[in-house]
Amino acid sequence: MSKHQSVTKYQERVYAALQQIPEGRITSYAAMAKALNSSPRAVGGALRVNPFAPEIPCHRCIASTGAPSGQNQESKLKLLKEEGVLLDASGFLVNKSLWWDEFDVAKLK
Repeated sequence: MSKHQSVTKYQERVYAALQQIPEGRITSYAAMAKALNSSPRAVGGALRVNPFAPEIPCHRCIASTGAPSGQNQESKLKLLKEEGVLLDASGFLVNKSLWWDEFDVAKLK
């Protein structure tokens, strides 16, 4: 990932974690926070200002309830659907087997 003047070291780590999530899979803010030894709120803050979206796939991180959250909901839902991640009529993840949390923590230092 190329450096961007306004991207902090922490944001670089968050974006590196996002790049590990396979297409068609999702993770939660909590799972990312655990991998980064951080907090879900801090992860959300980094995702909110992701200048590299959708190439750095912040749409693949959703709330642990199974519902997308944050900004640009329509865009996130479209990207997730294109990757085969479906939500029910209430907006929750249909296939719970799509949860992913196998971060290579050594690459996030």
